[in-house]
Amino acid sequence: MTLGVTLGSTSVQRTIDSTVGLAREARDAGLHSAWFGQTFAYDSPSLAAIVGREVPGLQVGTSAIPVFGRHPLLVSSQAQTAQAATGGRYHLGLALGTRHLTETGFGIPYRRPIGLLREFLTALRPLLETGSADFHGELLTATTPYSAAVPGARPTVPVLVAAMGPQALRVSGELADGILPFLAGPRALAEHIVPTVTAAAAAAGRPAPRIVALVPGVVTASAEVADVREKAAEALALYERIPSYRRAIEASGADRAAEIAVIGDEETVAAEVRRYREAGATEVVFTATELNGEDGRARTWKLLGELSRG
Repeated sequence: MTLGVTLGSTSVQRTIDSTVGLAREARDAGLHSAWFGQTFAYDSPSLAAIVGREVPGLQVGTSAIPVFGRHPLLVSSQAQTAQAATGGRYHLGLALGTRHLTETGFGIPYRRPIGLLREFLTALRPLLETGSADFHGELLTATTPYSAAVPGARPTVPVLVAAMGPQALRVSGELADGILPFLAGPRALAEHIVPTVTAAAAAAGRPAPRIVALVPGVVTASAEVADVREKAAEALALYERIPSYRRAIEASGADRAAEIAVIGDEETVAAEVRRYREAGATEVVFTATELNGEDGRARTWKLLGELSRG
């Protein structure tokens, strides 16, 4: 199993140079990948392209760009540019986003998200594969009067979706290369998420999808677990108000998002990583590793690197 970490954080605004430095540290620790969230600050594909070019050998990805307020032609250009810049080490993550951020930030209605996701993926795939598209849907149009291919953007950029609900999972299995579930514990993965997306991929004649599980977690001393979990409760509380995350948390057998967080000593965290693998995750990406400060982050990365190499 490959293991990675997220480098983006809403609580810590790092410079590009410091982000590159962290990425080098992640690679040197033995981690396989670094992922960047998309907020209203940094453009995540651009940041991933810079980091991937500066840090050879490290896979980079975005997790995840909302489809509302974007267009497949523009996202294709960003993704292909990042792929060419990194020598084929870029992974594109897409998301439905949330009603609040979509309507407040962009001033556009959050309507028919599953329909938009389907049309977005349908238009995007030929753009990434061939540099051309001629798609006319109900919600968007994407045509190429001239080539949209970026030289050197090979292999074709893999597309993953931050999908957890049954409809989004079915669309993702049919049209994407995998999924990026967050706050979905081993039980939710094994009983709901993995079977649904895998069946959809099989029905569409596609390979088994990648299951890249994003997991908040940090290695810490046993005496500090309660304090760190309290920090996690504060950091993750906002997700409990978003229906898709609320359902994933409940399907995991938890009441609070912080209960999904993996917090404990090295043995405890390693055991939880194994549980995710047994539940069907093909890759695990740890988030919020800075919850207990820089020493905790470094300790967490050291363990994940050892597990990745082992």
